[in-house]
Amino acid sequence: MTNPGRLSAPGDLDKPGSLSGPGSLQANGSPAGPAAATESEEATKPAPDPAGAGIPAGEPLAAFAKRYNLEPAAARPPVLKYLRLLWQRRQFITGFATASNVAMYSEARLGQLWQVLTPLLNAAVYFFIFGVLLHVNRGVPGYVPFLVTGIFVFNFTQRSCITSSTVMRENLPLIRALPFPRGCLPLGYVIIELQQLLLSFTVLFVIILAYGEPLTWYWLLTPLVLVFQTLFNVGCAFILARWGSGFDDVSQLLPFIIRTWMYASGVIFSISTSLALVPGQSLYNHKHLAYLLQINPAAVYITLIRNSLLTEQRISMPGYHPYNALRCAMYGSPAKFHVSPAQFKNEVIYFSSYCHPIVSQPALWLYAVGWALLAVVVGFVFFWRAETRYGRG
Repeated sequence: MTNPGRLSAPGDLDKPGSLSGPGSLQANGSPAGPAAATESEEATKPAPDPAGAGIPAGEPLAAFAKRYNLEPAAARPPVLKYLRLLWQRRQFITGFATASNVAMYSEARLGQLWQVLTPLLNAAVYFFIFGVLLHVNRGVPGYVPFLVTGIFVFNFTQRSCITSSTVMRENLPLIRALPFPRGCLPLGYVIIELQQLLLSFTVLFVIILAYGEPLTWYWLLTPLVLVFQTLFNVGCAFILARWGSGFDDVSQLLPFIIRTWMYASGVIFSISTSLALVPGQSLYNHKHLAYLLQINPAAVYITLIRNSLLTEQRISMPGYHPYNALRCAMYGSPAKFHVSPAQFKNEVIYFSSYCHPIVSQPALWLYAVGWALLAVVVGFVFFWRAETRYGRG
């Protein structure tokens, strides 16, 4: 050290704020070494994008997303794209339905037999109350196949509606964990009920044949009717799934509405004959009300399947034969013509086919197609519009 405050060795301090050796400070106080230069260059670079997308400085995120065709993960897809997504996940839908169907009765000792026993037990109860005690079967040929067919077919729509009303709330963990079109869930639940219906139909066919109904080509119309009914059920499932996702009251109120719908759909009695053609019955003087009851969706699908499977029902439908006033009057008022009970049961009970129909058979097919298309289109759009809301509550 030669002078106070001065170093003669490398890196000595020859003037205030400077070092003469490597790593010395210049007069302006900036780093002079290679490491310092590198740090200086890094400091002047723009901060990296935290998402790693390389968004240019000053460019709005919306513009950047549009340039690279990026979409928000929770955005609602367009209708056609949404339909494609559902079709791409058809294996997931059917697999989900099959697994749920198998697990539904896994803890019961009778297992899958309950899918058949439940509607059969309901049919037995209704037959005892309405057929034996109240004699509602009056004027209906082959009442047991008539009743069982109506219960099985209506049960398909009933179960589809009730289970779909709770499907979104019951599957909240699945909705929040996996990205998929939420429409897969109500579709899957309708398929569950369709699988159960097909199993029940094997028992229904045995019952029908055991009661002497012949096997005819009209049976081939049954799958077509089921296609229309399934589409209608899908539309109802979409609507009720959206309502049920936000309001638990829907699932609480729905069983009462469904039960009323069942009584108004001719499941237990014949709207077109017993109530509309017999003097003194509730619909004899209210043809407009009888018309509305006959064109309600459940009644339409039940009637078409009955006419496909049950020959006695088909040949006794009003309008099956050309109009005959005398025979029509004999069906409505057998006592007036001194018709014995045995004669009525074996012959006159089929004279309802000589009466004017309130709703013709071709009209029923048109209503079947119309209800199916209306329900599935309206239900799908209604459900799709709330796609981003499911799973939030």
